[in-house]
Amino acid sequence: MQDENILVWLPSPMGDAILCTPALRAIRRLFKSSKISFLARPVVRRILSPGSFNDNWLELQNKNVFTPPKMLRSRKFTRAILFKNSFGSALMVFLAGIPQRIGYAREGRSIFLTDKLYPPRLPDGRFKPLSMVDYYLEIAKHLGAETSNRKLELSVDPQDKQTLVTKLPGVIGDVGPLVIMVAGGAFGPSKCWPAERFAQTSDWLVADYNATVVICAASNSAEKKIAKKICDSAGNKLINLAENPVSPGELKSLFSIADLVISNDTGPRHIATALGRKIITLFGPNNPVWTDTGYENEIQIIGQAHCAPCDKPICKKPEHLCMEAITVEMVCDAARKLLEKN
Repeated sequence: MQDENILVWLPSPMGDAILCTPALRAIRRLFKSSKISFLARPVVRRILSPGSFNDNWLELQNKNVFTPPKMLRSRKFTRAILFKNSFGSALMVFLAGIPQRIGYAREGRSIFLTDKLYPPRLPDGRFKPLSMVDYYLEIAKHLGAETSNRKLELSVDPQDKQTLVTKLPGVIGDVGPLVIMVAGGAFGPSKCWPAERFAQTSDWLVADYNATVVICAASNSAEKKIAKKICDSAGNKLINLAENPVSPGELKSLFSIADLVISNDTGPRHIATALGRKIITLFGPNNPVWTDTGYENEIQIIGQAHCAPCDKPICKKPEHLCMEAITVEMVCDAARKLLEKN
């Protein structure tokens, strides 16, 4: 393979970037001696670092469509690989004059691509549900990479482990398991299991396993409210990350020592999978196929409702039927199976 100067534009959502790691690994192995630069939002860089799939990072700091072409043109890239699906990303690499530009022909951007892939569609024109792992691997396969390895991959910086212990000394102990509950979701409230049920589950974990329970929530107002409601409803003291924020690197370090993760279908769930942790994922409005990894230590609990999956960020029904169909007993039973699994 001839040496190249390659730009890889990563997806913006943190979870999608993690689901992209099998494809990134395959591309690195294909272009062993080429220079590979990743372009991404700062949070994606922090989640994927440290890593061995690229040689350089470029960060997107704003949404000005005309800023990146000027920045990219001076670097003389020979190829652009677009994992980001937007119209703007294809336009920018076209304006930057990068000779080879590969990505999915969607969002009206096919005119800007030299190598086009077409996502599968249903007879009604909607996109056919397909794991994003395989969706991204198709790009690597089109380039000629070997794509049989679907395993997600992240690394943890030892320095982040040290700062985590200083910041949250209560998470390290030898009495009971460490359980992380991911109660929010950037997609929208329709993915969120009721806060009271997270609280009841945490009380059961403390009573039956003497667990240390951490509520993982972002520091935005919506997730702060969810985390506070869980902590106020619980009968035991919980560690609330919304009030004790950690960096993305420290978050990975925290997940790397967890005995169990209980999560809505949201980005941090994929951190748990990539770090080989036991995980329970709660599904409601979204089809599990989109994020399927085949991970053996995951139990998926799907809220059954006549209106699911709807793929809508906000539930329009009088009752949130899909997520409310998931009972505390279901989650506790799954937790028991995983915690007692060798």
